[in-house]
Amino acid sequence: MKDRTRQLAGDHLEAELRIREKDLYMRFRHATAPIARISLAVGTAVVLVTGLATNAQAATGTIQYFDVNGQEFRITNPPDNVCLTMQVRADQINNETNKTVNVYLGTACNTFVTSLDPGRGVSHVGGPQSVRVIG
Repeated sequence: MKDRTRQLAGDHLEAELRIREKDLYMRFRHATAPIARISLAVGTAVVLVTGLATNAQAATGTIQYFDVNGQEFRITNPPDNVCLTMQVRADQINNETNKTVNVYLGTACNTFVTSLDPGRGVSHVGGPQSVRVIG
């Protein structure tokens, strides 16, 4: 009988511990819910502001270039400070953006050729293959 009493007492203690554990969990969850909502709101605001800032860091307009056969290519609203590889070697290149564009011979913005201010163009400069908008 004593063993059965001890077992019931042990079972009762385990049940009591599970109830208290669940109660603590629920209190913790209830207490942290407002913090989670605030964190979500702040995170969303940061993403929106960062996204808007990223969009603002792009030139408006196009970089227009032509291959030796006169076929036209365009890069529209290019991002600032990013090396952009052109589809073909350019025989003529025009900066129709609102920012200065650096022109390079290599595909990875190596071997600087010239800078083109907005509205400027250049022809026959060795077939540049990449550009970078200077922001």
